[in-house]
Amino acid sequence: MKERYWSLSGVIGPLIAYTFIAVSIAYAPWFSWWRNALSDLGHASHSASAAFYNFGLLLTGTLITVYVITVFRKYAKYTSLFLFATAFSLQLVATFDEVYGWLHGTVSVIFFVFMIFSCLVYAVEKKSILGVLSFIVGLGSWVLYWAKVYHAGIAVPEIISATATMLWVVLSAAKLFLKVNSRD
Repeated sequence: MKERYWSLSGVIGPLIAYTFIAVSIAYAPWFSWWRNALSDLGHASHSASAAFYNFGLLLTGTLITVYVITVFRKYAKYTSLFLFATAFSLQLVATFDEVYGWLHGTVSVIFFVFMIFSCLVYAVEKKSILGVLSFIVGLGSWVLYWAKVYHAGIAVPEIISATATMLWVVLSAAKLFLKVNSRD
């Protein structure tokens, strides 16, 4: 398969995540941005949307991994290590849902830490303003949440930090697609 198609997995993966999150929320009328974590949607014994949510995370993690090992690693060697760890830990979040208690909490923290570090490493490696902004927005959303500057469910800093990260992932994948495509 041509490289340009592999780069599209870096665009499709995040879109799948948001699609499956939206479907999960639609199937969970109890979900509230003011009270819940996104992972509540994936609780296998308490959520009718668990299969949608967890499958979406697994598929997203797989597609981001494909993007990293086929195309992105040639573009951003060091960031690719962190983004690979982020994608793998996202799959762990889906595999060890809230039913697993502390294990789910642990892999969730690992996921968000790797995700925020991916932004920082990308910012430094690629001298990217977007990477810097993603790092600031991602980390800032958590700091403001922990400092109780705003009152919402933990889903809010989760979605803010994930969106900040996925923005540069999608844009880098699109850039690589266009670059690779232009050589064909």
